[in-house]
Amino acid sequence: MGDANELESISAFGTARATVKGTPLSAEEIKKYNDFFKASLYLSLGMIYLRQNPLLKEPLKKEHLKARLLGHFGSAPGQIFTYMHFNRLIIKYDLSALFISGPGHGAPAVLSQAYLEGTYSEVYPDKSEDEEGMQKFFKQFSFPGGIGSHATPETPGSIHEGGELGYSISHAFGAVFDHPNLIALTMVGDGEAETGPLATSWHSTKFLNPITDGAVLPVLHLNGYKINNPTVLARISHKELENLFLGYGYQPYFVEGDDVDSMHQAMAATLEHCVLEIRKYQKQARDSGKPFRPRWPAIILRTPKGWTGPRKIDDKYLEGYWRAHQVPITDVHENPDHLKLLEQWMRSYEPDRLFADGKISQDLKALCPAGNRRMSANPVANGGLLRKPLKMPDFREYALKVDKPAATMGSSMRNMAKFLRDVIALNTTTFRLFGPDETESNKLADVYQAGKKVWMGEYFEEDENGGNLAPAGRVMEMLSEHTCEGWLEGYILSGRHGLLNSYEPFIHVIDSMVNQHCKWIEKCLEVEWRNRAASLNILLTAVVWRQDHNGFTHQDPGFLDVVANKSPEVVRIYLPPDGNCLLSCMDHCLRSSNYVNVIVADKQEHLQYLPMEDAIVHCTKGVGIWPQFSTDHGDDPDIVMASCGDIATHESLAAIDLLLQHFPHLKIRCVNVVDLFKLISHVDHPHGLTDAEWTALFTADTPIIFNFHSYPWLVHRLSYKRPGAWRHLHVRGYKEKGNIDTPLELAIRNQTDRFSLAMDAIDRMTGGGGGHGGGVLGNRGAAAREALKNAQIKARTEAFENGVDPSFLKDWMWTREQSMQEAVPKLTG
Repeated sequence: MGDANELESISAFGTARATVKGTPLSAEEIKKYNDFFKASLYLSLGMIYLRQNPLLKEPLKKEHLKARLLGHFGSAPGQIFTYMHFNRLIIKYDLSALFISGPGHGAPAVLSQAYLEGTYSEVYPDKSEDEEGMQKFFKQFSFPGGIGSHATPETPGSIHEGGELGYSISHAFGAVFDHPNLIALTMVGDGEAETGPLATSWHSTKFLNPITDGAVLPVLHLNGYKINNPTVLARISHKELENLFLGYGYQPYFVEGDDVDSMHQAMAATLEHCVLEIRKYQKQARDSGKPFRPRWPAIILRTPKGWTGPRKIDDKYLEGYWRAHQVPITDVHENPDHLKLLEQWMRSYEPDRLFADGKISQDLKALCPAGNRRMSANPVANGGLLRKPLKMPDFREYALKVDKPAATMGSSMRNMAKFLRDVIALNTTTFRLFGPDETESNKLADVYQAGKKVWMGEYFEEDENGGNLAPAGRVMEMLSEHTCEGWLEGYILSGRHGLLNSYEPFIHVIDSMVNQHCKWIEKCLEVEWRNRAASLNILLTAVVWRQDHNGFTHQDPGFLDVVANKSPEVVRIYLPPDGNCLLSCMDHCLRSSNYVNVIVADKQEHLQYLPMEDAIVHCTKGVGIWPQFSTDHGDDPDIVMASCGDIATHESLAAIDLLLQHFPHLKIRCVNVVDLFKLISHVDHPHGLTDAEWTALFTADTPIIFNFHSYPWLVHRLSYKRPGAWRHLHVRGYKEKGNIDTPLELAIRNQTDRFSLAMDAIDRMTGGGGGHGGGVLGNRGAAAREALKNAQIKARTEAFENGVDPSFLKDWMWTREQSMQEAVPKLTG
């Protein structure tokens, strides 16, 4: 336990205590800032409580209140205080700045500023700066048919909702990368500061180049409490907190207290000191041409939660305590005394004087910047305004040569890396590649020819030997999926383009982040003034079927299930079967906007199936019959062998080969799916096939053996409405069976190997499948099935003995010339 002096030093109350000394404000300026502060606080309370009587021209009555009170007041005063004092510096130094609200659930803070700056009324003319407009502004907040209680996409100036906590710093750094004149003023809630993503994102300064990038000014807001608990950082000593930030590489500056007048001076002086420090470091680096990593400034602002509210209500603490976190007085409908107390509190902000004509005076308006210098109107926060299409090389020039289908091996990923290299080279300030220490492992190292990995830390001699590090690189790598994803989101939402590459099993670390981004862009589609931002592109590799060597922990393809749950308006999933299809998909995704695109492709060498022109046609359709591997010649097939995913396709084709070895006249239709959402009905997804299109490909009455990259239940879920699917669609995929295996053994465990698929097809054609083809083989499948089972057992045995799959299976290629073009008599049984 600390002594009395130590406890006093971490108190949120008292006359201002600050690291930076100074009195930059005159008495008249302090009066104006007091008035602006009061006006902002009044608006914040009005949003939470009022439905009518917005200026309290009548005594406050229950009928003036919203029936359901929602919102968060606790963090609003500190956010407002920071925002309005930074406005002074924007005007004084002509700064381009962005405000990021980490505790975005305190949306009344940023909404009040957008309204007072006039931006809100510009984008929503009915929320005008008068009594009628204010009433609508109040009523809509956290109200059915209105806006949410966070810094949602409807909020001018926001790129960060702040509902799910932890991403404010990474979003801020993403926004300032390649925006050399931008400062992202970023409020970090002390509750948010306890999250893992936020804790690791402090390291972002190790990747910030003062020549090419802007700056982030973090303000850690210690208001002491979360919903019902004290916050960790608000209850440690000054020295420990200072050392924490010194250890992170920042120079911390404290501003603490609740005495408003002295806090105005302290905050004004501290913010100005930090801005001048930022400009000094940038000038030094830019004048010398030598980037370096300074101790960037950070502010630690300690104010009471619910600052300026009643300290106690009925002997229960409110201001400076957890009760101020959300709706500060909750029972105003039932308790007349508390209703009167709320009215007294709101009138203490003098709405009758400050909003005499329904809006603030010109003197107070002059405290706000003008035009696009307003943080609520900065074009960076509506990144689509700044977004320019990427300069794209012709992906067809990177084509892998495919003379014969499934007869050529190649590394789809290594080849695609050459394409990405040239995308980077053509877009040196608007495209970055992000990843958690896996770019080299994922066979994308060719990108380093166009842009190294950004590194502002120290350098060792050995870094010259393949380190690929540079202060001004284009590849962003840190072993934190959260930070990389946050950087990418901030980068694209502020007008640029990018791609995240990751191991498939560990992309789950950012499930929730991607979920939140999907919600953000879906809501943006409903906001007329929001311009379309570049898509969030995710490349998944090191896939489940080639994680045999790493074992069970590295085997999880379930990210696709997470993405498939999101709105069809904003998500796309592509599983290109080979290198040329991968190029076509990547080109398409990088050109797109307002989507989350997920591409799944393995990084090892695999069979190549389609020449480039055929790959373009196939990817454009998203699903199609592959005649080169089919024998039905346009007739009714006996079996449909379908696949989705590069390795799943390989095994499915090998299964077709096995079936034809035993039954040369079998009518097999080979179908391949690239665009997973083709499986959904067109009624539910814009990419979905009609039932007529589905039937033309898969039929409505033929057994379908569908080999899928991920969990099989996803295909069933997407296609459950399809004609005949409930009876004839048999999906094989990963079933959570794994170990240290060979690739074939892993497939056998999950029944996605060629032997299992071929046996499954036989079972569906010997009377067990039902419908058309249900008895096409009769009992003649028994011998073939037995032979396949024996071969499968031998393959497993050899894998267990030698540690590798038999070479004749591992190196299998398609050698048949037979195709759909050849007429083969239909097998009649």
